[in-house]
Amino acid sequence: FFLRNSMKIVVQFSGGAEFLVDNVKEHVLDLKEKEDNSSWKLQDLLFYLRDNLIKERIELFMQDDNVRPGILVLVNGTDWELLDGVEYELAENDTVVFISTLHGG
Repeated sequence: FFLRNSMKIVVQFSGGAEFLVDNVKEHVLDLKEKEDNSSWKLQDLLFYLRDNLIKERIELFMQDDNVRPGILVLVNGTDWELLDGVEYELAENDTVVFISTLHGG
């Protein structure tokens, strides 16, 4: 049999976003090769997080098919808006950080 290829990435949550994932700030994910062999994009990661990691109140993380306004997304320290946003193709050992800039008062 053949082992499917996978890719390791690190996902971090901070600024209050960690509340959505049981207050665990860092997650090492082993993303399996997709059925159609296409590359993993940030959009795919958002769906993966929605379906597998975020335990409750998904509306605080996603709005439609994107992160909700007020959540800053960094890939390897760079704002994802500079990297094609949801179309950015993830690479082995990428670090994706979600930072909530929304704070109650």
